[in-house]
Amino acid sequence: MVENTINTIRETDFALSEEEAFFERLYVERRKLYAIAYSYLGNEVDALEVVQEASCRAWIKRKKLKDEQAFTPWVIRITINCCMDELRRKKRVFPAERLLENAAQEMQSNERIDLERAMNRMKPKYRHAVILKYYQDMTTVEIAKVLKKPEGTIKTWVREGLKQLRRYL
Repeated sequence: MVENTINTIRETDFALSEEEAFFERLYVERRKLYAIAYSYLGNEVDALEVVQEASCRAWIKRKKLKDEQAFTPWVIRITINCCMDELRRKKRVFPAERLLENAAQEMQSNERIDLERAMNRMKPKYRHAVILKYYQDMTTVEIAKVLKKPEGTIKTWVREGLKQLRRYL
């Protein structure tokens, strides 16, 4: 009986340390995850919500992560997927308030708004690569790990994304 209790305590200690270690690593990446979410969504509240959702998804799927060295690209990928889910959800819901807001923005024209519109018109794969490269200062190798594509593909996507941006601007 005492031995069972000791084993239970050890398992609990291991579970706590595993949980603490996971959230410690997540805490280290929080600013990067927020910056990525904000660059996709352009809204602080939505970005914070997506980071929270990505954290929950990562915790639920933590057993699927085989290589601890791949934690950062793995959690960034989850964050990007959450952002894409949120963007799809927002396309379905279009409140009347946004109509007035968009009408007011139509009258404004500055470089930031033009760049944002051009980014939204890009193909998603190019947009992902460009955002990670130029908004997050990630290297081609890091982007390849996050998007799970060869480095050559990432270089092509960045080049094509920049071409599309030039064309739209």
